[in-house]
Amino acid sequence: MEEREKQSTKEASEEVSQEFKTLIKAEDLNSLKQLQYLILGRLQDSNAVLSHFNEYSEHCFDEVSGDFSRNARLLKSMKGDLDYIFQKLSHRHFWEMVNRRKRTCIDDIKLGIPEKQGGMKAKILATYPDAFPDESTREALDQRPDLELPQ
Repeated sequence: MEEREKQSTKEASEEVSQEFKTLIKAEDLNSLKQLQYLILGRLQDSNAVLSHFNEYSEHCFDEVSGDFSRNARLLKSMKGDLDYIFQKLSHRHFWEMVNRRKRTCIDDIKLGIPEKQGGMKAKILATYPDAFPDESTREALDQRPDLELPQ
């Protein structure tokens, strides 16, 4: 049964191909074959070029991948260092502002300006009890020259 189906399929395909041959000129058929071979050749050339390019790209990647990963680690390390420096500078800036405010409060005390109830001085004293030393300790701590006085 299978053999009979195969045979009938083969006969039908031969008959269809014969009908197509009568519809198409032999010259046109040869022209189509030549165009197909031309396209096949170009595709094979393109495939060869792409294969060569892939091999070259792989070689280049192998050359630079070590440098790339090393530089990536270096950049991560540098970022960590810069974050640390920024954190320290921000922390330093904060304490400079606190010290500047302490000096302002000390100047207010020297001038006899009373501190407001619950003001900045009270907040600083609550956090830092030794922020405003007495007069004898202040002179020992603050050895800076007064730049506003004429010399």
